[in-house]
Parts: sequence; C-alpha cells; structure tokens
Amino acid sequence: MFTGIIQELGILQGSLRTENSYQLLIKAKRVLNNIKKGDSIAVNGVCLTVVDFTGESFTVDIMPETLRASNLGSLKQGSQLNLEQAVRADGFLGGHLLSGHIDGVGRVKQFTTEKNAVIIEIMVDSELTKFMVDKGSVGLNGVSLTIMKLRQDSIMVSLIPTTRQDTNLDNLKVGQLINIETDLIAKYVYKIMEKGKSEKTGSEIDKNFLRDNGFL
Repeated sequence: MFTGIIQELGILQGSLRTENSYQLLIKAKRVLNNIKKGDSIAVNGVCLTVVDFTGESFTVDIMPETLRASNLGSLKQGSQLNLEQAVRADGFLGGHLLSGHIDGVGRVKQFTTEKNAVIIEIMVDSELTKFMVDKGSVGLNGVSLTIMKLRQDSIMVSLIPTTRQDTNLDNLKVGQLINIETDLIAKYVYKIMEKGKSEKTGSEIDKNFLRDNGFL
C-alpha cells in the first residue's frame, strides 16, 4: 500500500524491450534506502517490483496489462517520475490509501491559475468517475489529491506550490496522459451495492445500510 505522498522525483534512464519483456531503469536516491530485491515502489502511482538495484538506480519489470492501463509505455528517456516506497505498517499515513493498481488514464484538458494555486482539468472516462465524489480523494501519477470539482467526464484538482515543486505534475502539458487511481473504498462500496442489486434474495443493501455500517 502507498499514501500518495511522493518521496522523490526519479529520472527514467532507459528502457529495455524484448519480444517477451519490458523493463525500466530508474535513477533514484531516497527510495533506495534499505531497499531489497522484491520490494515495491510506486512509479507514477504504479506499484512495481524491484528486480535489481545499485546505489543510484533500480530496475523494474512491466507487464503488458500495466502498459495498457498506465502511461508508463509512453515515457521517454529523461522523464521525471514520482516515486514512493510502500508504506510500513508502523508508518505515518500522510495522504490516503493507494494500492498502486492504476484504474486507467486521463488526459489533461486545461490549466487555470488562481492566486497560489494551479487548477488542472483532466478528461476522465465515466467508468472511472463513478468511483469518485466531490471533495473525495484521487491518485494522479501517484499523488494524493482532493477532487475540487467532479463532472461526468472530467475532474478538476488544485495544486499548491509544494505539490508542484515536489512532483512531476508541474511538468504536465495539455493532451498528456496521466495515471488515475480512484478511491479504494468507493470501489468496494460500489461493488457491494451492485451485488445487492443483482441478487434476488431480498437483500437490503442500499445507501442507508452502507451508512449505518460505516461505509458512507
């Protein structure tokens, strides 16, 4: 699990693609502290397994499904990458719970500025927005953010200066793809409600049931 609080910006040093494999070599420093083979690191929000490492870089394998679901396949050498080690059970949860399992990608639509904030509107498929709520949490390239405004086909988020300085979101351009992880709890609630609707067993699962049992 991850928190969406980025620890450092890594640099994509290169990729190795063969007929049956795809690997990324990423330059980093802070996330390599106490790292070992098999550990998980979130790269632009994608949970990846360290297969090799040195004192200044690490290598990860990428599955075909990960390439289809995320923006990792479109990255170029030198790209900045948001990096976060998996959270420890005794660690501080500073953002919100992220699994590192990307639900899909959005496309940057526009930027606006309001005083010290940069507001980004991102086009998002309705299959993802159904797991989002106004003022709820969302993971964008692995960054824990609050949804400022939710529409059927887009979301708006506001970036403070620290977020722009410490992550790669400040490098986004109109039309660029961004990894999206929707709210983990929302997905479970949605699944429970859909199951309740489909089962003809007299189930009383509805919004009142979910609220009474602490889901809402």
